[in-house]
Amino acid sequence: MRVGIVEDDDGVAGAIADGLKMHRIESGRMSRGLDVLTRHQEFDVILLDLGLPDADGIDVLRQLRQVSLVPVVVLTARDDERTIVRTLRSGADDYLVKPARMAELLARIEAIGRRMARSSAAPAPAARSFGDIVVDLGSRSLTIGGEPVQLTTKEFDLLAMLLEEPGAAVSRQQLMDRIWGDAFVAVSRSLDVHMNALRSKLGRSGLIETIRGFGYRWTA
Repeated sequence: MRVGIVEDDDGVAGAIADGLKMHRIESGRMSRGLDVLTRHQEFDVILLDLGLPDADGIDVLRQLRQVSLVPVVVLTARDDERTIVRTLRSGADDYLVKPARMAELLARIEAIGRRMARSSAAPAPAARSFGDIVVDLGSRSLTIGGEPVQLTTKEFDLLAMLLEEPGAAVSRQQLMDRIWGDAFVAVSRSLDVHMNALRSKLGRSGLIETIRGFGYRWTA
């Protein structure tokens, strides 16, 4: 497990990193909200301070939740009930008030690790069928009417992500973050070009529905 420490106080960040290292947990330091939004894919769990120099931590958390479900433990000096409730409702998985005891912080991280292990235990089906359309996620192949259809890497990645939950809406930000690596700096036009190419190769109008102002949905 690799933990991202989002903390602008060098002393606090260093103490947390040292404590994690003693328990053989790798960590990486970030000090700004922008760092979280651009580097969150590097970590399995994020420890987030709400008092950041460039943004309010709750706003950062809301933006992060638009593109990622990475577990977030908020570690902050704010202890008022209103902030705690707002933070949890904004997508935090846990909330600890500074100064937090290292043993408790480790227990919270370990609990998240156990939940992650349970959720990943059941393997996803390797192949999905929609009439004569067969998508094999294991071999990364697509056949329509028994004939293979060649997709580029990003075209297949788009298709696979839409098929994770057929019928569910997937935002443009989620697609760009997962496939291009950063929803906040990726060029939106690249998504449009690859999505149009994918639709053309599928050859079926309406399979991928555009949700205006949000993203896309697989409708088959």
